[in-house]
Amino acid sequence: MLNHDIYEYIQKIVPPEDVMRNEPLKKHTTFRVGGEAEVLIKISQREQLLRLVPFFKKLEIDFFIIGNGSNVLVSDKGYQGVVLQIGERMDEVSVDGNRITVQAGALMSKTAAIAMDHNLAGMEFASGIPGTVGGGIMMNAGAYGGEMEQITESVLIMDEAGELMELNHDTMEFGYRTSVVKNRPYIVLEAVLGLQPGDAEEIRAKMKRFAAERREKQPLEYPSAGSTFKRPDGHYAGKLIMDAGMRGFRIGGACVSEKHCGFVINRGNATAADILEVIKEVQDRVYERFDVILEQEVVCLGEF
Repeated sequence: MLNHDIYEYIQKIVPPEDVMRNEPLKKHTTFRVGGEAEVLIKISQREQLLRLVPFFKKLEIDFFIIGNGSNVLVSDKGYQGVVLQIGERMDEVSVDGNRITVQAGALMSKTAAIAMDHNLAGMEFASGIPGTVGGGIMMNAGAYGGEMEQITESVLIMDEAGELMELNHDTMEFGYRTSVVKNRPYIVLEAVLGLQPGDAEEIRAKMKRFAAERREKQPLEYPSAGSTFKRPDGHYAGKLIMDAGMRGFRIGGACVSEKHCGFVINRGNATAADILEVIKEVQDRVYERFDVILEQEVVCLGEF
């Protein structure tokens, strides 16, 4: 539990209205499940992180960074610690020629739309990804043959000691749904994306085509965290799950989508425990049937 002195320190750095105690995290995640965070802080500038993160680290206070909460499953018991949300209060985007400088809290969709407005191509794949640029870079988010790795030129990060570093494309160590940020205690603050000159109408048409494909093939009408599993080498997770007879498999309010078996969805009254149970059952069945390990893409937060 955070004591009075800790709250006093936090409120010297962050406006009181941006510090929320016992905040339901289901309001901040796309699964729409989960208990309360002891405290959630909405970050509006990097200086707040530079002061808070080393402070929490020194006092051994647990903290967790979220953006749009699009890849997180929060325990029904909540999270005993501090959630730092880098979102709409830290989402500035600026364009200079073929380069876009974007703060970590900007949505991928918003950034792709700004690129289109400036006749810049290369980010169309990200127009339907629900996360923030910070989260997208951390996990090298991708869709329709595109990945953040392809457009990221440099990333401004901080470590838990509050030191700033600028990493170039090579030092980011991008891989399939991973990066150096995911593997080390780094926090994305800002990135420079390199795009190519294009035609706004052609870019718009491509985005519309991708959006139509998403609506047709993905269960966008239900809360989820997108693709629940990473793509295993030589396979597609959704097909393995379908072939294992798990299409529509349900526990409580959680269900394997009948529209796309790679998605575990909240049908409206799921608990986090329901969702995790479905995930584990799918992993077990696929392994039993095909000897393939499905690695979970969704990050679990809190005690399950």
